[in-house]
Amino acid sequence: MKRLPIVFLLITGAMFAAPPGAIAIRNARVIPVSGPAIAKGTVVLRNGLIEAVGADVTVPADAWVIEGDGLTVYPGLIDALSTFGLQDAAPAPSGGGARGAAPQPATPTPAQPAAPPARGPEDRPFTTSWLKAADLVKPTDRRLESVRAEGYTTAVTFPNHGIFAGQGAIVNLAGETSGAMVVAEGAGQYLTFTTTPGFGGGFPNSLMGVLAYVRQVYLDADHYKQAKQFYAAHSRGTPRPEFDRALEGVLESSRVLLPATRRIDVDRLLRFANELHVEALLYGLPEGYRSADLLKNAAATALVSLKWPEKAKDSDPEEPDSIRVLEVRDHAPSTPAVLARSGVRFALYSGGIDHRADLFKAVKRAIDAGLAPEDALRAMTLTPAEIYGVADRLGSIEKGKIANLVVTKGDLFVDKTEVKYVFVDGVKFEPVEEPPPARPGAPEASNPGENQ
Repeated sequence: MKRLPIVFLLITGAMFAAPPGAIAIRNARVIPVSGPAIAKGTVVLRNGLIEAVGADVTVPADAWVIEGDGLTVYPGLIDALSTFGLQDAAPAPSGGGARGAAPQPATPTPAQPAAPPARGPEDRPFTTSWLKAADLVKPTDRRLESVRAEGYTTAVTFPNHGIFAGQGAIVNLAGETSGAMVVAEGAGQYLTFTTTPGFGGGFPNSLMGVLAYVRQVYLDADHYKQAKQFYAAHSRGTPRPEFDRALEGVLESSRVLLPATRRIDVDRLLRFANELHVEALLYGLPEGYRSADLLKNAAATALVSLKWPEKAKDSDPEEPDSIRVLEVRDHAPSTPAVLARSGVRFALYSGGIDHRADLFKAVKRAIDAGLAPEDALRAMTLTPAEIYGVADRLGSIEKGKIANLVVTKGDLFVDKTEVKYVFVDGVKFEPVEEPPPARPGAPEASNPGENQ
């Protein structure tokens, strides 16, 4: 009988809200990521920060000691694209987007009747560029416990509805209040290229229409910026420009996340970003193995989903897949290795995988396809911290950084490895092995690039 994957659930009862002075993990193998491994080292945590790390660190007299013999200490994993902490957000897209299901236009409630179909770019349908994840994140999101059990301590989280969905934030995956979770704002503006019937048959109703719409919004934002600057210098006698929260949101984000699947998408979007004068992070990239040269030549950054393409569960088993589809399924896990060999900066994100066993099975597929384990670890720790400008605080085990750690018995990317402890802001959690919970109606990850 096939065994169900085991999920590690984190119980809040294991939290030590007020550890006695400091915590010291002694005589453990330490993988700093930013430097060579320490075969037998000590990590000291105090006030939510790493106070000391090294082979010859003296344990403070007031420290609560964890004996680390047989244990390995890693930096906490960072999910580079997610909706964690946004409990009302549908999970973000995987193959060409963030964690969970593809973004769909918001369904109007009875109190909010559906707007008439958009007639042109000036209507700005499904744009919420002013939304900020930092304002919306909540510690009550039930997904936080299970994702911590996967080894994640931080996530870059985004609103995910519409074309201009909103602005992301870097958040730690625990905290008594929303404010305690936020590490930094300004992660970027999350764009989707959704072209579903939810647009009501109006503009934009095709990929080219979406691109035209995005281009027009940026042109409007540039004109709006110039009008504001002119008014600031000549306010007397000049009509003031009307405040536009959609354009304000666009102007606040110099970094833009764009979904890409095929090589033609990568080429098109790199040119598009250059035209708009924005820093683009291309996300998804199940066919990134075909596009490493384009990304390298453009000095571009990629966010690669670990949700590798697979046959849909509700597809007709009698209908054969095309050779191209089969090829993509087979070669997609080689994308990280190809990018690493080509010198392309990339990070990995979970892409809707919600069981630890499945997550590390996906990482193992990338490793089996040629990705070095140390490159996989870096792509889930220090590299995403560098991409989002928080490497001074997160991503490696160094003195003064935030005390986000994962302590394991065994190597991190091995199926049978046990996660012993997870630290978020220095607060200790102990995973408990339990059967997987029922998840009725949990959305499947999908790929907005399929519409392209």
